[in-house]
Amino acid sequence: MVDTRRCANPRVIVTRELPDEVMDRLEALFDTRNNRTDRAMTRAELAEAMANCDVLVPTVTDSIDAELIAGAGERLKLIANFGAGVNHIDLRAARARGIIVTNTPGVLTEDTADMTMALILSVPRRLAEGEKLVRSGQWTGWSPGGMLGHRIGGKALGIIGMGRIGQAVARRARAFGLAIHYHNRHRLPKVVEAEFGAQWHPNLDEMLGAIDILTIHTPLNDDSRDLIDARRIALLRPHVFLINSSRGGIVDEDAMVAALEQGRLAGAGLDVWRHEPEIDPRLLALPNVVMIPHMGSATYEGRIATGEKVIANIRMWSDGHRPPDQVLEGWA
Repeated sequence: MVDTRRCANPRVIVTRELPDEVMDRLEALFDTRNNRTDRAMTRAELAEAMANCDVLVPTVTDSIDAELIAGAGERLKLIANFGAGVNHIDLRAARARGIIVTNTPGVLTEDTADMTMALILSVPRRLAEGEKLVRSGQWTGWSPGGMLGHRIGGKALGIIGMGRIGQAVARRARAFGLAIHYHNRHRLPKVVEAEFGAQWHPNLDEMLGAIDILTIHTPLNDDSRDLIDARRIALLRPHVFLINSSRGGIVDEDAMVAALEQGRLAGAGLDVWRHEPEIDPRLLALPNVVMIPHMGSATYEGRIATGEKVIANIRMWSDGHRPPDQVLEGWA
């Protein structure tokens, strides 16, 4: 059972530099120790923080595993994550210690969907290649056969995960004339399917063979790790473009690279990586891969809204109530 007893002035430790508005507000409301440097805490610093606070505010760059949670102080009762994804936090270990975990759903939906749509456009139309050509000084002018790509109108977009972000992507993609296919644990209501003109595929393998572009919008957990592996990549037709702005571990990166190198995939648009911030050098050498540095949610408005969610969760908990964005162990 989680502890929701009132904690009037909790000690809050923030692991990473956040927008000034958020850090200032945290300091005004709580006994807050902000990390006002753009540097991730070391493991030793995380352990010390967790031994000396009531509330920890981590980010995706902090691996809060079972060992760190086991060594946390008795006063730590809330991990108020700055971000929606919680695959970097051992939820089972937190629950065993009676520590509540919260996240910040919803506030980054539109930003992430915008960036996903940008990748969906950029890869088939070869925008990154064109930009590099202009910067290189080697562009000799327009020609009928120059920088030919593929139009996206009329193509079939396959969406894995039709939650908030998946639906926001579908809404944008429909405006560009894409046919929407989706694979989800549960089928959407018919009225929602009608809004997107979407076709549900209960079998993921079957959907993969029917689409022209694949985009991934499911959280990383035990069920989704390596979901797109070598076998499933082989089900995609050679003209398919793969887009991933969810989590790097959902795609078998080695299998993806091999398919790209061998022409069994037409291209990829990637905002996330298996071993961030390290990038496989083979990907850097491929001209048909658009790569951006985990910036799908990187807007000023989104970061501030995320901070406001964190603050709301801490305030609700400190007043003795269950925070609105509590994450359950089976979160997916």
